[in-house]
Amino acid sequence: MTLKPARLVMLLVAAVALPSMAQNLAVVNGKPVPSSRADVMIKQLTAQGQPDSPQLRDMVKQELINREILIQEADKLGLSNSAEVKNQVEIARQSIAIRALVQDYLKKNPVKDSEIQAEYDKFKAQAGDKEYHARHILVEKEEDAKAIIAKLKGGAKFEELAKQSKDPGSAANGGDLDWASPASFVKPFSDAMVALQKGQFTENPVKTQYGFHVIRLDDVRAAKLPSLEEVKPQIADSLQQKKLQAYQEDLRKKAKIQ
Repeated sequence: MTLKPARLVMLLVAAVALPSMAQNLAVVNGKPVPSSRADVMIKQLTAQGQPDSPQLRDMVKQELINREILIQEADKLGLSNSAEVKNQVEIARQSIAIRALVQDYLKKNPVKDSEIQAEYDKFKAQAGDKEYHARHILVEKEEDAKAIIAKLKGGAKFEELAKQSKDPGSAANGGDLDWASPASFVKPFSDAMVALQKGQFTENPVKTQYGFHVIRLDDVRAAKLPSLEEVKPQIADSLQQKKLQAYQEDLRKKAKIQ
């Protein structure tokens, strides 16, 4: 069979048009809605836990068609050209591009298991192998702390005297600080606390940036530290944030800011 020239031209046009149409989800008032736009939205939705399905894809298609209809109307009314809209569009563009930059940086600079292990070892060293159950009384003046120590030596109850403490978090509980590692406290406090024997209180006021403390050690026990596997996600996230902060600071140093 020999095709006539007109028939041949029509077939060639159709062959060219098919791939183009396949690239578009729809055409609204002559303007195409790219299928790639739907792919992005479906990827976002499935990442949030929605299963990929024909229903989801149809919902996305209708949503993108509706958006195209609305944006065309907004453009027709000139709303897209307002300064406020342009600024919001630019902020949104920056947010999306920055998110892509962060993902790219983390992909190229992943947190290594060795880094996580080192951070965990550092945490263990700082926490120590013991936990301390202490009480304290916080006052503003050294002479007030000395007067409290004198009363304690005279037989006064620590829990009663703690009611005058300036620490609102522990005063009502007899100065109780619960179980904690020395690293939980400022150094002058922790140094004085770990030097005590169980049942002892400090015979000299302990000065910190908060005031003067009288400390009593109630008990000591072996520290109950979480395993590496238990805290690995938190450590990895913390290290990621540190890497990103260092990356941002490095870029800022290189930037010319006037």
